[in-house]
Amino acid sequence: MNGDAEKRDYVIKGIGVSPGIAIGKAYLFDRFDAKVSFYKLRDKSLVSKEIKRLRNALKESEHQLREIKNKLSELAGREPLYIIDVHIMILKDRMFLNHTVNYIKEMGVNAEWALRMTIDRYREIFEKVDDEYLRGRISDIRYVGQMILRNLAGEDREAIPPDVGERGIIIAVDLSPADTAQMMINKVLGFATDMGGKTSHTAIVARAVEIPAVVGLESITRVVKTNDDIIVDGSMGMVVVNPSPEMLRRYEYKKRHFEEDKEYFLRYAPLPAVTKDNYKVEIGGNIEFVEEIPSVLVHGADGIGLYRTEYIYINKEQLPTEEEHFDHYRRVVSAEGLRWATIRTFDLGGDKFFSDPKLAKEMNPQMGLRAIRLCLREVDLFKVQLRAIARASAFGKTRIMFPMISGIEELREAKRIFCEVKEELRRKGVAVGDDIEMGAMIEVPSAVMMAEELAKEVDFFSIGTNDLIQYALAIDRINERVTYLYEPLHPAVLKLIKHVVDVGHRRGIPVAMCGEMAGEPMYIMVLLGLEIDELSMNPLAIPKVKKMIRGSTLKESRELLERVMKFSSAAEIREFVTRIMRERFPGEFRLED
Repeated sequence: MNGDAEKRDYVIKGIGVSPGIAIGKAYLFDRFDAKVSFYKLRDKSLVSKEIKRLRNALKESEHQLREIKNKLSELAGREPLYIIDVHIMILKDRMFLNHTVNYIKEMGVNAEWALRMTIDRYREIFEKVDDEYLRGRISDIRYVGQMILRNLAGEDREAIPPDVGERGIIIAVDLSPADTAQMMINKVLGFATDMGGKTSHTAIVARAVEIPAVVGLESITRVVKTNDDIIVDGSMGMVVVNPSPEMLRRYEYKKRHFEEDKEYFLRYAPLPAVTKDNYKVEIGGNIEFVEEIPSVLVHGADGIGLYRTEYIYINKEQLPTEEEHFDHYRRVVSAEGLRWATIRTFDLGGDKFFSDPKLAKEMNPQMGLRAIRLCLREVDLFKVQLRAIARASAFGKTRIMFPMISGIEELREAKRIFCEVKEELRRKGVAVGDDIEMGAMIEVPSAVMMAEELAKEVDFFSIGTNDLIQYALAIDRINERVTYLYEPLHPAVLKLIKHVVDVGHRRGIPVAMCGEMAGEPMYIMVLLGLEIDELSMNPLAIPKVKKMIRGSTLKESRELLERVMKFSSAAEIREFVTRIMRERFPGEFRLED
């Protein structure tokens, strides 16, 4: 950009991962620009010295992370500490250390280069993973590597400078969760990065500490210079560089109203989600970590509608033990203030958390050996998790949910194994809950078509819209060239959902929805019209969704759905629903104008 005129109102679109608006000065953070030195060790006697350098750097890195944790623990109401623990766990991981030490010994290279090779080795493994969330976990290993490199080089350990101040907005290629936590300590206003996605740990920390954030901007570090005026709109996923006075006034207005709305909507958190004509919807929170439960409670969830257990397997060279599983599940189901907890058995593919030579690399892992299919193949692995869930059920109301069910045989076999596990535990005198409910995730079109038969086998359905939409419309969600076709309001998708709800109710079982669609305010009246019994979502979305449910009636929602189902295209439905919802709830959508 040449000249001030060209700088004005330069808008970049990315992915909003933490809502809110930050207005301040840019600080370009270039931690990843560090060069990795390389040299051969001339004498074998230098090998032991190099290994000692590595171990000292690991200890210093752990010390620094624990200092960050201690500082954060002094900030009341903040819960990002668990992700710092992930980095400490990597530092203490024996295989991570062994790989690096072996490179030093066998190749006779310096610790920095050996560390770089270890990180590259992990990256190659993670790049084969199809799941976006799991693929993003390589960033945690890279962040830890950067911290060790800084300590090997004896560099200043302060990642985010304290003098950035309360008007500072961090601009970076990427950030570690530890960096994000450090931002809270230093009172940084927000951040924007070239890389990242909604499921990254950094995004989770940003939401936990309520820092407005936009990621996936691709070119933000090339466009922005330190001290540029900048606006980060984490709600809309936009960054404005050097805004004009008019744009600045507009965003100051939006910021003021966002903060007012946030406080306003929080009033609805403790209230039941009941329509004006007394139709009640259960509200659940989606979580990946036990430490997210305080946020779930603050924002008004009745229970945990989806606990994604995949995280327990992340960053582990060895598979988690039954006791590790049990500790996580017990803490979830026994949390005070939650009426129930729905634990989904792990939804992973064979190449996503351990290396098994029997499992060949798959051309299309999304439709390959994953989720319940892998569980039924690796029964011993499955039983470890099932035993832990059964044991935890003695401490609170527990629901177990099987993902990616495509037919009756899978469901019956999963149930059989779980019942077998429960009986084995009872024979040994181990306490098991008497009222564990079993459910099936409906996320495969064949499950929709088999809903009548599946409903006879379970206590509830939960519709996973993220995958259901992907499979029904034949769209790869992570392929940016076809994401424009990913449309929750597609008439085919709505018909699939309606069929599942109708079958569930006819068979006397409740139907939940736990995909991203459940927490989208624009869809609330459509979902009410479908008469879904439970909506489970990101905790931050709950207060606004509750307010909109309480401001609607089941009668008008049914009428809206009836009109919607007469349209033949997604574009027609979206245009109609958007117009009606903006007219019906003008205050709720004003910040999107």
